[in-house]
Amino acid sequence: MAERPPGEMNDAARATSATRGGRDLPLTRDGRTERERRRVETLREYHLLDTGAEAAFDRVTKLVADLFDAPIALISLVDDCRQWFKSAHGLDVPETPRDISFCKHVVEDEQPLIVGDAASDPRFQDNPLVTGEPYIRFYGGVPLFAYNGAILGTLCIIDRKPRPALSFREVERLQDFAALVMAEADLRRIVGERDEARRMLEQALDFSGIATWRYDARTGAIHWSGAVAELWGADYATALAHIDGFFDRLHPDDREAVRGVLGESVAHGGHYATEYRIQHPERGVRWIAVHADWDVRTDDAILTGVSMDITEQKSRQENANLLMRELHHRMRNLFATVGAIISLTRHAARDVDDYVERISSRLDALNRAQNVLLGANFMTGSMHALLREVEASFPRIHWSGPDLLLPENALVAMALLFNELATNAAKHGALSGERGQVEVRWTQDDEGADDRRFRLTWAESGADREITPPERTSFGTLLMERSVRNNLGGTIARRWEPGGLIVDITLPARWREA
Repeated sequence: MAERPPGEMNDAARATSATRGGRDLPLTRDGRTERERRRVETLREYHLLDTGAEAAFDRVTKLVADLFDAPIALISLVDDCRQWFKSAHGLDVPETPRDISFCKHVVEDEQPLIVGDAASDPRFQDNPLVTGEPYIRFYGGVPLFAYNGAILGTLCIIDRKPRPALSFREVERLQDFAALVMAEADLRRIVGERDEARRMLEQALDFSGIATWRYDARTGAIHWSGAVAELWGADYATALAHIDGFFDRLHPDDREAVRGVLGESVAHGGHYATEYRIQHPERGVRWIAVHADWDVRTDDAILTGVSMDITEQKSRQENANLLMRELHHRMRNLFATVGAIISLTRHAARDVDDYVERISSRLDALNRAQNVLLGANFMTGSMHALLREVEASFPRIHWSGPDLLLPENALVAMALLFNELATNAAKHGALSGERGQVEVRWTQDDEGADDRRFRLTWAESGADREITPPERTSFGTLLMERSVRNNLGGTIARRWEPGGLIVDITLPARWREA
C-alpha cells in the first residue's frame, strides 16, 4: 500500500508543495489545466526527450541503485501521454504509457510517492507494470523540479519485491540526487540557450552586414565572426587572421592613417574608431567604419570591436555634397540672372507699375524653368515640360515637336524667350484679341547630319486688327536677341504679318531627345 515516509514533510518541501499547487486552475481547450500546459512547455525547453544516453545522468541512476540496493533506478520525464526514461539502470524499455505510470502521481500530487507493496495497493494492484514486466512491488519516487517550479518527472527506485517505507533521511537523500539531476539538466538548458542566443546573434550580424572581431595586441592575431565574408572577402579566415593581412587589404592611401589611429589606441588604451577603404577581392573598393574598445575586465590586451560597410552612406554623402555644390552654383547663376533682369528692366520701364509688371512677368518665366528642372534632375529639363508650363499661363499657345533635354542655361534662355514672345503677343499681338492664337513648332536634324540645326517657328494668327512692327526696339526684344545669340549661339528673325508676328529661330542642334 502507499505510505508517506516517516516524519513530517520538511519546511522546504512543504513550502514547495504550497507554491506549486494549481489543481483548481481552469482547463485549456485540450482539457489540460493551465498548470499542466506550462509544465509540458517547460519540459520541452530542456530538449531532453528522445535524446541519447549521457554519462552524467547514467552515473546518477547507478549511484542511486547502489546506494538504495535497488535493481532499478530511473530518471523519468513525464510527457503529455508517456513517461520517457532519460536514464534507466536495470530496465531495458525506453518508455511506458503515462496512464499506467507510477511517476504521474508524483507529478500530479507534487510530492514524493512511496509504495511499499504495489500488489496490495488498490491504486496499482491491477496495473500491467505490476502484474507483468517489470513486476513492480516497491516504488519510491521524488519530483524533478525545473527552474520555474514545474515538475518534469521523477527520480525513482523500483524493486521487484516489497520493501519497508523509506525513512525521512532516505527520502531527503533521494531528493538530493534529484537536485543533482536537475543541476545537470539546467546546465544543458543554459548552454543550449546560450548557443541559441549566439546563433541568433551571429545570424542577426549576418543580416545586418556587421562583422565582429577580437584583436590580440600581443600576438597580432585577429578572430572574426558575423558578416565577415561580405565585408572583407571569402578568404578572410586565412587572409585576415593576423594584423599584417589586415593592413595588406587596406587601400594603400589609408594604411598609414589607420596605423596611426590603431597605434594611438594601443599605446594609451583608448577607444578605437575610424573609417577607411579596403580592397575587397570580390567587390572592389569599399568603405569600412570601425568602433572598438579594450576588454579591461578580462584581458586588457584584447581589442574588441565591430566593422560596418558604409560604402552606400559615403556615396550618398558624396552625392549630397555634389548636389549642394551644384545648387550653390545654380543659385549664383539665378541671382545673377535676376539681378541683370532687374537692372535692365529699370531702364525700359515707363513707371513703377510698368516696372513691377515687367519684373513679375520675367520672374514667372524663371520660375517656369526652375519648376521644370525641379521635376527632373536639376541638370536638364524637358522641352515638352517647359511648353506645358507656358501653355498653362497662356492657354491659346499650341505647340508640337520632339521632346528634347535642355541643360539649365538653355532652358532658362528658352523660358525667357517664350515669356517675352507670349507677353508681347498678349499686349500687342494676336493674343490681345479673343480669336488670336499662337502655333509653336520645332524640329531638329537627325544625328550624324552635317551642320545639325534646331529650328523653331513662333507663328501668331487670328489677330482682330492688323499687327505692325513697333516703333522702337524694346528691352524685351533685346532680351530675346541676347538669349538666342549670346546664350544659345543661334539666330533670330522676325516679320510681321497682318494676323500677327512670325519668329524663326535657328540654333546648333546640341540637345538629345528625351
